[in-house]
Amino acid sequence: MATFISVPLKKSSEVDLVKPLSKFVGSAYPAGEEQAEYLRAVEELNKLRKSALGRPLDKHESSLEILLRYYDQLCAVEPKFPFPELCLTFTWKDAFDKGSLFGGSVKLALASLGYEKTCVLFNIGALASQIASEQNLDNDEGLKSAAKFYQLASGAFAHIKDTVLSALNREPTMDISPETVGTLSQIMLSQAQEVFVMKATADKMKDAIVAKLANQAADFYGDAFKQCQYKENLPKEVLPVLAAKHCMMQATAELHQSALANQKKRFGEEIARLQHATELVKTVASRYDEYVNVKDLSEKINRALTAAKKDNDFIYHDRVPEVKDLEHIGKAALVKTTSIQVPLSQKFTDLFEKMVPMEVQQSLSLSNSRRADTVNRLVGSLREATNLCNGVLASLNLPAALEDLSGDSVPQSILEKSRAVVQQGGLHSIEQLIKDLPELLQRNREILDESLKMLDDEETTDNELRTKFSQRWNRTPSGDLYKPLRAEGGNFRSVLDKAVQADQVVRERYNSHCEMIALLCKPENELCAAIPSANPAKTLQGSEVVNVLKAQLGQLDAIKREREVLEGEIKSVTFDMTAKFLTALAQDGAINEEALSAAELDSRYGSHTQRVQQNLRAQEDLLGQVQTSHQEFAALKQSNAEANDREEMLKKLASAHDSYIEITSNLKEGTKFYNDLTEILLKFQNKCSDIVFARKTERDELLKELQQSIAREPSAPSFSVPAYQSNTSTPAAGGPTPAPRTMFPVQPQPKAQPPARPPPPSFTPQAASSTPGQAPASQVPPPASSNPPPMAPTSAPSQAQGPPYPSYQGYPGYYQMPMAYNPYAYGYNMPYMHYQGQAQAGYPGAPPAQQTYPYPQQPPQQQPYYPQQ
Repeated sequence: MATFISVPLKKSSEVDLVKPLSKFVGSAYPAGEEQAEYLRAVEELNKLRKSALGRPLDKHESSLEILLRYYDQLCAVEPKFPFPELCLTFTWKDAFDKGSLFGGSVKLALASLGYEKTCVLFNIGALASQIASEQNLDNDEGLKSAAKFYQLASGAFAHIKDTVLSALNREPTMDISPETVGTLSQIMLSQAQEVFVMKATADKMKDAIVAKLANQAADFYGDAFKQCQYKENLPKEVLPVLAAKHCMMQATAELHQSALANQKKRFGEEIARLQHATELVKTVASRYDEYVNVKDLSEKINRALTAAKKDNDFIYHDRVPEVKDLEHIGKAALVKTTSIQVPLSQKFTDLFEKMVPMEVQQSLSLSNSRRADTVNRLVGSLREATNLCNGVLASLNLPAALEDLSGDSVPQSILEKSRAVVQQGGLHSIEQLIKDLPELLQRNREILDESLKMLDDEETTDNELRTKFSQRWNRTPSGDLYKPLRAEGGNFRSVLDKAVQADQVVRERYNSHCEMIALLCKPENELCAAIPSANPAKTLQGSEVVNVLKAQLGQLDAIKREREVLEGEIKSVTFDMTAKFLTALAQDGAINEEALSAAELDSRYGSHTQRVQQNLRAQEDLLGQVQTSHQEFAALKQSNAEANDREEMLKKLASAHDSYIEITSNLKEGTKFYNDLTEILLKFQNKCSDIVFARKTERDELLKELQQSIAREPSAPSFSVPAYQSNTSTPAAGGPTPAPRTMFPVQPQPKAQPPARPPPPSFTPQAASSTPGQAPASQVPPPASSNPPPMAPTSAPSQAQGPPYPSYQGYPGYYQMPMAYNPYAYGYNMPYMHYQGQAQAGYPGAPPAQQTYPYPQQPPQQQPYYPQQ
């Protein structure tokens, strides 16, 4: 009776997890102890997969524990790595497909961690069913273990049914399709209920309880049988076992319910139920005896029925009701599918416990971007104020005008600016930086173009195959899959275009100031000679206006120094949002990054923002005062052409220094930008390369599946046989259907009138037919002029000839023509027997001149074609 169904394991191809995961760890985490710990965890994860999937597993709890740990680890690591970008391809074979001689077993390769989790969970259910089937059901411990593992298997398959389509986003293989795993879940649940029936029987529980448990098991098996009827991929012995178990559980329920009827002195009901149980076990014994053994159950029912009939016949004489009039037996379900909630293993430890989930990583990235924007905004406003201040002072020729009261020497501030330009490399350093920019730009453009070209080429191939195979090409279109990458590539191209515009602005600024910058790079005597001299009419040294201007310029310098300190403080602010994001994710299941980041930024940079605004307002007020004082100072100076020319030259030199500093800073930032962008673009290129490679692997697998499915399909649909072919005589039973025969018309011979003399001596037909060269009148061949006999070919024909039967390969009902078949000798004893030998050689005689064949001809010995592997 104890025949239980177990599920075979799926087999997976080897996958290297170390390379892509280590690559991500190396790019996402700085070198150090943290990175080294994650790299060690990657190695452990790879070893765990090999232990779980890379070797045959024993039907033992220790093997199941390895699978549970690997599944738990996959669930834990899924949110911490960007698996769609890593393009790890997992290949699994169909568990129920045994393959064929000419085509390998069905398998599917997908770059999806959800697919890996689904297949591992399938193996958990399959191994649990195998462990349960190995339990010793003769003791209480074995019954408990079997029921536990069957319920675990049922839960695993039920979980796959609910999640497989969302995890794969494409049509799965038959073994993990929702219909198949739903059926397997029901089968496992039925077997768990049957184990409880066996336990209740062994514990000698009340007949009413056992009857309800068995009736519930019969109901479960009936549902599983209905679901399994159209599952061609399941093993062929599953369906009869389910049908047999359904009948056996019903018979068991009737047996125990009959005992309950006996206790209630309903002896007729007792006999009716036992008779029904007898019919059920007879059905099992006659139809499914090769799958299950019902001998013990049958003997038990027969003994009870014999005793019940004997008592009723001699003592009670109770009426035996019809089965349909009996009360329905109740149901009691003691089993349910085990809910799949990670961690499944009690010994599970997260290898990447310190690594935050990808959602937190993404929130951290957005938060860091907001922090960088805040810092850039504050620092940018400070630098913009400094540039404005320098521009205003340069336009007023300050402080050079206060230092140049003699009119014939180089002001000290101009000499300091000259030395600063020379120390930073002068014109040569700027020209070298400008020269390097186009090369850096071109390198980045080539990397980006090559990355997008890979996507374009793969998408073109995918579109061509989708057009060719139409609905058969059922994977995700490359155009949809590449949308995020193309958006990212478009963003990079936009960034490069803006960078080109910024480079052009820097070049124009350099061109407008390069002459003055070159002058600043010259020695002091040449610089002094280049500046026009002017002799003032009176000296302004010691003037109140000069003293006020100097004091105001000193205050401006103090404001600039305060800005430098403030900029350093702003850049040095550091904080970590990881803890807050993890808390939000744990409490709410989601992260409101914008609100959390805004609150933290306000608390960290609120005071700095106020200080920046105060600094800007102080400079604005002071610049207004400087401009007023400078107007008074200019009015006191003697105005002449030479003085104006000298002042204009000093203004240009001061402005050239400020422009040199700004241009140098811009070019260095541009160089750093291009170099940093190169690293980012190389990562983008690797990402494109990885996903294209994964798509190519998936494409090759799908093409192979399509080729095998096309090879297995019939070459042509079934069609009706012409009426003239169906009018031939019925062939011998069990033999092939003969092809249509060519029928020669036989002209009836007129019956001769007997003469008026005694009839000639009688003779037997056999004697007449045995005479050489003669034939009965009914078998005389037709005249040659009306229908000439077939002629043997004198030379090999250009195309093999044959009888007029269809040449389609593999349509239902088609049989190869027998080698000794001669279409012209059917039903006639004709003298052209040597043509039969020609037919055996593969070339039957040519058809009559008037006969045309409606189908293309085929050599009789042509073998069916199979695709080469």
